Amino acid sequence: MAKQLKPETICVQAGWTPTKGEPRVLPIYQSTTFKYDTSEQMAKLFDLEEAGYFYTRLQNPTNDAVAAKIAALEGGVAAMLTSSGQAANFYAIFNICQAGDHFVCSSAIYGGTFNLFGVTMKKLGIEVTFISSDAPEEEIVAAFRPNTKALFGETISNPSMEILDIKKFARIAHSQGVPLIVDNTFPTPINCRPFEWGADIVVHSTTKYMDGHATAVGGAIVDSGNFDWDAYADKFPGLTTPDESYHGLTYTHAFGKGAYITKATAQLMRDLGSIPSPQNSFLLNLGLETLHLRMAQHCKNAQQVAEYLEQHEKVAWVNFSGLPGNKYYGLAQKYMPKGTCGVISFGLKGGRDVSIRFMDSLQLVAIVTHVADARTCVLHPASHTHRQLSDEQLMEAGVRPDLIRLSVGIENAEDIIADIEQALNA
Repeated sequence: MAKQLKPETICVQAGWTPTKGEPRVLPIYQSTTFKYDTSEQMAKLFDLEEAGYFYTRLQNPTNDAVAAKIAALEGGVAAMLTSSGQAANFYAIFNICQAGDHFVCSSAIYGGTFNLFGVTMKKLGIEVTFISSDAPEEEIVAAFRPNTKALFGETISNPSMEILDIKKFARIAHSQGVPLIVDNTFPTPINCRPFEWGADIVVHSTTKYMDGHATAVGGAIVDSGNFDWDAYADKFPGLTTPDESYHGLTYTHAFGKGAYITKATAQLMRDLGSIPSPQNSFLLNLGLETLHLRMAQHCKNAQQVAEYLEQHEKVAWVNFSGLPGNKYYGLAQKYMPKGTCGVISFGLKGGRDVSIRFMDSLQLVAIVTHVADARTCVLHPASHTHRQLSDEQLMEAGVRPDLIRLSVGIENAEDIIADIEQALNA
């Protein structure tokens, strides 16, 4: 039913459909474990022969209801929640890559993801090649190897605000027989649905706009169900050959379009355990109920702030794809005609030191290590989130030393601009 509904209705109604006498609001199933009457009932759950709940590390009704809502919003077949966006990114790759494998990734990604892929996963024997998302197709294709298992990018990169050409990336991935995995955190499915442009798997840091109130850290992985794993069976043995930890069950044969998420849940979550608490999923669901309202306000406010900054004499440059002169304006209009998100990056004349003084002078706008919640906040990535990177790596990740990341909230735009004005004058 949810597939025919509009996104606004899905935000409010999907995931939890109470029957007679059940709570209207999604309940918090705050239980680690679930009771059965016979040993055989439990055994069938452990063998994946029947669906059901037995231990919250694998599945929980609250978590699953919220995952179903996010899957419906993205137009996917199944989703899984994780304890953070970082966990979602790790699982999305690790579900199809193992030691000795390789994947290709846009270099313009969140600093934490850059570190996860380039440093930590390397220790697990999984290699990555970073490429510019703006590079010509043949240059990106040249980064592929026989053991390449995925292509990864962010719809809007954090914090460099580059817009991914999703169709181009999907075409490249599919020409090489691998899925395209897209981090859709910044636009959310309200403003962009990557599956409609050829992406196969979508990941989110739900900590950002989906939660929207800076209350609960979380992540999500959504599968479109469109990638044919069996067509490239030799590339993806984890999905297409028997899993000895489940009596030789083969995921693609047993679960069809649900194979990828079932494996991520039954195998990775079983062993690594990065689950969200039901309480956090409940809070995430409250955020999702107003996502469609908040995204419109974030985008409207950010447009006004970006236009103000663009004409200010003390501002050296502004990067916001809603501005007609922006390099990514055309791609933004193509993929996100309703708006992109509330995040703007800009730099001040005078460079890094002036940027820091400006931030310290803000009153309404807070300096926090966060982005994309109801309150306007600001960050200097080179000093904060990306401080472990060298100047060369900073530029490769699209982070200039003077870059200020401003996450425009849902307050009154005039009040936000007034605070920026007084800080610039200070």
